[in-house]
Amino acid sequence: MAEIQTAYNDLPPIAFPGMLVNGEAHRSISRTCEDAAGIAFGKFVFRGAADHGATATPTANKVLGVVIADHGKAFGLNSVADVHAQYGSMSIATTEPIAVTVGATVVQGDPVYVTSAGAITNVSTSNVATGWNFDTSASSGGLAVVVKR
Repeated sequence: MAEIQTAYNDLPPIAFPGMLVNGEAHRSISRTCEDAAGIAFGKFVFRGAADHGATATPTANKVLGVVIADHGKAFGLNSVADVHAQYGSMSIATTEPIAVTVGATVVQGDPVYVTSAGAITNVSTSNVATGWNFDTSASSGGLAVVVKR
């Protein structure tokens, strides 16, 4: 019989995008995804055009929070893994620590900004401020924890 896995990491991953990382007081809201391509877990979202709508298009002063991973989502025809589909309901973390993938090397305590392409960074130039901060450090492409306190 062929071996399925023969190599193992020393430690399991500490988190995944959209994962609430600890037991701090949890507060979230629910909104409807307006984006045709859907919105991935762990992305910042902003007020959409419709009441109770949300979009990943960065808009100043309209930050709602970060999309929480939902592994109970049905994965069916025309759906994409780890993405909330258009018109679907999604939970959004409004303050609590949550894991995100970063688009730049970040240091704990840095303010969080979102680029026009939706990348999460600590660079303010031409990017949208979120009012959140990095709670951990990470290299570009890695996972960091963000929080709003």
